[in-house]
Amino acid sequence: MKQVSILVAMAALFTVSCSNDDDGVVIEEVKGDYQNGILIANEGPFNNGSGTVTYISNDSLLVKDAIFKLENNEDVGNILQSIAFNEELAYIVVNNSHKIHVVNRYTFKSEGVIDDGLLNPRYMTVSNGKGYVTNWGDTADETDDYIAVIDLISNTVSESIPVELGPEAITSNANFVYVAHKGAFGQNNKVSIIDSSSDLITSTLTVGDFPNSMQWDTAGNLWVLSSGAPEYTGEETNGTLTEINTSDNTISQTLDFDTTEHPSALSVEDDTFYYGMSNAVYTFEPGLDALPTEAFINDVSFYTMTVNDGKLYGTDAKDYVSKGDLYIYDLNTKTLTNTISVGIIPGGIYFN
Repeated sequence: MKQVSILVAMAALFTVSCSNDDDGVVIEEVKGDYQNGILIANEGPFNNGSGTVTYISNDSLLVKDAIFKLENNEDVGNILQSIAFNEELAYIVVNNSHKIHVVNRYTFKSEGVIDDGLLNPRYMTVSNGKGYVTNWGDTADETDDYIAVIDLISNTVSESIPVELGPEAITSNANFVYVAHKGAFGQNNKVSIIDSSSDLITSTLTVGDFPNSMQWDTAGNLWVLSSGAPEYTGEETNGTLTEINTSDNTISQTLDFDTTEHPSALSVEDDTFYYGMSNAVYTFEPGLDALPTEAFINDVSFYTMTVNDGKLYGTDAKDYVSKGDLYIYDLNTKTLTNTISVGIIPGGIYFN
């Protein structure tokens, strides 16, 4: 019975509309194997080996490991840092291998590779028809960090924009690119704002120490979550949640956590923000003037997490050398509904 269910699920992944111009029906191309599902970016072993991408169908009946290698007969590289999307293409950013694989997001067949002009690339966004990639540069040099501007037609780096230390998370709207400077192996507390029409930095805002994630509310404003400096730095600082008014790119408000509270992994759905902290998940809504004191879900600790379509997805990297797990929670009941084995160090969760 289980085998039949899996076969049905696999068949459902293909959509075909066929006919011809004579009878007025349009023939559409068959979509590939990996639409209507979840992609897990597994970093892979830190010092050797390759990252992988795991595909999970929306109903969780079908799980495919290492789909990039399956479709292209080659490894992704070390370490798989993140995945970005632009229309039907996915951009797989590989940190230690200093490259970006360009694939069709539905078939995962290779469309090219960007392997020149990148040095320790981290995350990517698309604005004004161009790609923008955070690069740490040489990690021994705190002055060479930059944003690589990608020509999405030729899949080449067309320009490099020097920026402050440790550009990490990156996001954008139609006019501006926002770069959170976590600090690489150092420490930083800035958000750089780049005009995507001119590729010039228009301003730099100071937020909390170690900004780790950014999300948009429905009004178009950007929220930046900073973890604060941990105790081991010798000067522990509190985390913050900062709202940026993107109409004039100024800070609207900053909410402070306690000094020993270090939040991470900001995500959002329907203007409810979720973040992880102190082995729990908390929620926050714009318009409130204080952070929550009670957890939304207790006794959970994720390597990374996000929310989508009424569900919370969190990963467990376990011992960082064996396969990790994806946990799926129902946000209405706050209960764990599924646990799925994925790859080594599952560091990114994406919806295809």
